[in-house]
Amino acid sequence: MRRFASALLSVALAAAGTALAQDRLNIRIGTGGNGGVYYPMGAGLAKILSKYVPGMQATAEVTGGSNGNLKLIGTGKADVGFSMADAGWNAVNGLEVFKDGKIPVRTLAVLYPNRMHTVTVEGTGIDRIADLRGKRVSTGDANGATRTMAWRVLEAAGIDRNKDLRRENLGVAASVSALKDRKIDAFFWVGGVPTAAVTDLATASGTKIRILDHAEFIETMNRKYGPLYVQDTIPAKAYPGLDRPVQVASVWNILVAHRNLPDAVAYSIVKTLFDRKADMIAVHREAQNIEYEFQTNYASPIPFHPGAIRYFAEKGIQIR
Repeated sequence: MRRFASALLSVALAAAGTALAQDRLNIRIGTGGNGGVYYPMGAGLAKILSKYVPGMQATAEVTGGSNGNLKLIGTGKADVGFSMADAGWNAVNGLEVFKDGKIPVRTLAVLYPNRMHTVTVEGTGIDRIADLRGKRVSTGDANGATRTMAWRVLEAAGIDRNKDLRRENLGVAASVSALKDRKIDAFFWVGGVPTAAVTDLATASGTKIRILDHAEFIETMNRKYGPLYVQDTIPAKAYPGLDRPVQVASVWNILVAHRNLPDAVAYSIVKTLFDRKADMIAVHREAQNIEYEFQTNYASPIPFHPGAIRYFAEKGIQIR
């Protein structure tokens, strides 16, 4: 807890209108891999925290995604991280990849909806989820939450991920490269729209992208795992060559921290995120979804941090 002392000092000094504290607090932000949305969004957050919070120096670190970020927070190797709500739910309850121990994370803010992409290209013979049987499919990096959601979509569709697929475990950038080289036939990715790596695939010479509908499986997923997923749409033209809207499942992205992060530090992070929202939108347009109305226990089933609750209460938002 010693490393948080400088932040508390900085907050106190700033509140008193005095000069910037000499001591600095280093905040490490777990993001995601290159080609996704978490990393640029995390880099944008690190920039505004470093610029506007007295005494704070934040850095964004490339990681495998949600599961990796949650584990880093659990071991003290990250202070703040991006996560999908379902991965966070698993972490606080010790489920699936966290069965060896619960991770006491708390929600700082609900960010934007993460839309499941099931991506292929013309020439693979894949037009719907059922066509994935017998194909070479990446279900996401082992440290990311794409894999969790992909496995649940496959399960709801009656596809055995171990028996019915030739499965790979690649992040979005590696998946795009593998699909370009025809080393895989399709991949799952859960991310913001547009995701840079998917755009890269869609603009590749001679490539016609396809993203598969799968909203029909949401009810089955929620019946088993709880009300984590909602029906959403990837709009037509969201990616070059995507000619029609795609009906998909979405899960909310959240910003999380260890429950022991001091309240004053959590408050400053959340306040700066909302005060400097325009800066975040300049980094990625998904940041326009960071709204007070979405700060609810439904969007994030993980309890909110007391510092975040304090900030939202000041804005008239009561969180349990």
